[in-house]
Amino acid sequence: MKKIFISALVLTCFLGGSIFGQNKYVGYKACAPCHKGEKKGSMAEIWEKSKHAQAYKTLLSEAAQKIAKEKGLKKAANESPECLECHVTAATADAKCLDKAYDKKDGVTCEACHGAGSAFKSMPIMKDKVKAIAAGLTDFKDDKVTEENCVKCHNKRSPSFKEFKFKEMWASIAHPLPKK
Repeated sequence: MKKIFISALVLTCFLGGSIFGQNKYVGYKACAPCHKGEKKGSMAEIWEKSKHAQAYKTLLSEAAQKIAKEKGLKKAANESPECLECHVTAATADAKCLDKAYDKKDGVTCEACHGAGSAFKSMPIMKDKVKAIAAGLTDFKDDKVTEENCVKCHNKRSPSFKEFKFKEMWASIAHPLPKK
């Protein structure tokens, strides 16, 4: 029985999921190669230039450390769960849900909106939108993105919150696939 369980665990992890069928977070480097260039809507390049790409790095700043101290946090900003939950994709995920390529230093990545990518990252699945969605990709149909996902972090709980203008902010990071 133990051999069967171990075999199942190895097989499911090899296929990209977990024993519970949960996708793993694979990180930006797993997404970027297939989403670069004009033919792909320059998705990777848009993210690379965004504040989301710098989200973790901001926690290393003197300003972030000062805020953490003022808030009475017991750890540095870049180690505090209170800060990481919005500055790092999958910051609160269990380690077994993180692929070896995942790197918290990437900040807020594709998977923050599109979901953990281990089961849909392969080219044969991503080329078939129906398969990708079935494998866990969160798709924003017809580019109809809502404010709901964004305000989980862009809200008054943040000590550095400024008014959040959804339409303006979305326009700065929008990355639709080019029309065929």
